[in-house]
Amino acid sequence: MTSSFSYDNAFARNIGWVTHAEQSVLRDKRVAIAGLGGVGGVHLLTLARLGIGNFHVADFDTFDVANFNRQVGATVSTLGQPKAEVLVRMARDINPELNIVSFTDGVTGDNLLKFLLGVDLYVDGLDFFAFEARQATFAACAARHIPAITAAPLGMGTAVLSFLPGQMTFEEYFCWGDLSEREKALRFLIGLAPAGLHGDYLVDPSTINLAEKRGPSTIMGCELCAGAAATEALKILLNRGEVLAAPYGYQFDAYRNKLTRTYRPGGNRHPLQRIAMMLARRRMVEATS
Repeated sequence: MTSSFSYDNAFARNIGWVTHAEQSVLRDKRVAIAGLGGVGGVHLLTLARLGIGNFHVADFDTFDVANFNRQVGATVSTLGQPKAEVLVRMARDINPELNIVSFTDGVTGDNLLKFLLGVDLYVDGLDFFAFEARQATFAACAARHIPAITAAPLGMGTAVLSFLPGQMTFEEYFCWGDLSEREKALRFLIGLAPAGLHGDYLVDPSTINLAEKRGPSTIMGCELCAGAAATEALKILLNRGEVLAAPYGYQFDAYRNKLTRTYRPGGNRHPLQRIAMMLARRRMVEATS
């Protein structure tokens, strides 16, 4: 069946929104994605359909029934299988010519430099609570001048932040340092979406517990993340179109039919962010008292 595959034919319908020359540029680009679950898996398949030709992907986990509500690789037939193996197979079913290097131990201190070697862009697909891996990966991207995107599935929408070479870094924005995981979780949540568009329609607040590392999710949020991140990826890789680099960001919420651009100079040091975090800490204390 692969003998009938033609890259030009497979991605011909992209032409018009990109030129033939730009499609060739995308074919030669290499994107790294850490985490192949809710957002990471659909990131890979979306970018593969865009015609990106080279990937580094990392995930150590296997599929479970609890993944069914949001992870594109989670099906009855893939239960117990490694996420990296399943998603690579799905991506190659879209483009059998893909060059994919898979890191089946996830992103670690031992393989991070190899994971980012020769990469043109990093797209964050790590679990919300993967603080150590996320902090190390974004720091490595900043040190190596690799643009990086994080798109968070919040409710039935997405919040998007892009970190570009020479501009505000992930650490400068979120101000994690050596703080506790609970504090990092709070700062990540508040920093991702300063507008907080998703909060008003959460019907059961008890389902969010940062201390226990759990929260609700939707497939709509994950798929909106992939569309938004792929669009940012296209603009960065082709060097055309406006990219809102941190401290700018945006949140789109399909449930509320709203799009809001955000601007937080100083990131979580901004006075509005400090107030938001103070209120969030107070609510956490009240919820556990």
